[in-house]
Amino acid sequence: MQEGGMGIAHLFHACFTERNTPPTVPQRGPLSSTHHHPHRSHQRICKSVAPTPEGIIFFLHSLHAGSKRGWQNHLMSLLGREFWSRRSGLPLLLLLLLSSLQQPCAADYCSWKGSGLSWEPHSRAVEQVHLRCTEGFLEWMYPARALRVILEPNLSSARHTTICIKPSSNFQGANIYVEHDGQLHLLVSEAEEPRLHHVSCFSTHSPQQVALFLQASPQRDISRKTASFQYELLSNQSASGRDFQKMALVKAMCRPCDNMELLMAICSSDFVVRGSIQNVTHDSENQMSQVEVDVHRVYRQKNRIFQQDKETGKWQGPIKTLLQCKVKKGMGDFLFTGNEHFGEAWLGCAPRFKDFSAIYQEAREKGANPCDFQFN
Repeated sequence: MQEGGMGIAHLFHACFTERNTPPTVPQRGPLSSTHHHPHRSHQRICKSVAPTPEGIIFFLHSLHAGSKRGWQNHLMSLLGREFWSRRSGLPLLLLLLLSSLQQPCAADYCSWKGSGLSWEPHSRAVEQVHLRCTEGFLEWMYPARALRVILEPNLSSARHTTICIKPSSNFQGANIYVEHDGQLHLLVSEAEEPRLHHVSCFSTHSPQQVALFLQASPQRDISRKTASFQYELLSNQSASGRDFQKMALVKAMCRPCDNMELLMAICSSDFVVRGSIQNVTHDSENQMSQVEVDVHRVYRQKNRIFQQDKETGKWQGPIKTLLQCKVKKGMGDFLFTGNEHFGEAWLGCAPRFKDFSAIYQEAREKGANPCDFQFN
């Protein structure tokens, strides 16, 4: 069995080398994929198969669908003889296979965290990471050589996809390129100052698979550098460009919503809160404005952007919008709606609450409201 065992071990190692080294379980913060969303996959962990030869064959076959069955039958016969000849317990080979199967698979994660220190020092191979969600993050500590990131979200029905990358404030050690038509196009440069690392977006006509290429910069010392970023993918969008202002995330943000858009906003927005404007600040350099809101009622929020102050007991939170919208501080209560991107709230429809109440009541009397809204 020694010769057969060596062949099986080599075959099993080849299967998992293609699938990449397992990442650590991502600790999701404000950017979470565990909330329900019609276009978002959720974080999954590969589970071990049943302790039978048939289970292992099925698992390996699922990793390499379409392969010839010759090696599968050979492996089945080897495992079968060894399995049934040891009635006192599972053979060592089977236990080793099962212990490997219990490790998480990189392809089933929304996020990945790894280090260049764990790679072979003299190898020139390019490591690959597969991410299958529409949002997540990547953290590459001590970047070395290169890393190819394959985004494979479940967006088979999308005609277009807008992909946005937001580098961390301490992004160092690598440049990010996007592969397009067989060429690499620079997306994020390490040479830029951290404060200039804006959100970069581009569109693709092939949402099933998008490749990013991270090339490590030459290291002159052993200080810790980390190349990390968040990503988001949005289906059925046609906008593209490097500037966040041009993204489909904030399209038509400055114009008032009509009645139907408002009624839809309370149904589909990531957050819906009632409150008043405490303050408005403007950032001319980044062409952004931020609205500080005193929240009187949180109807819905995906993440904890609006939080209660422990000392005062009041709920507060920031909402971002474009500088060109010329937002000013107004009196009275408003209904703030919008979506969250990269852990920040972006303003959508924001009518005065009394106006919204009248619009909703009229639509409800006519049976035209797309969803119910609980005022109390």
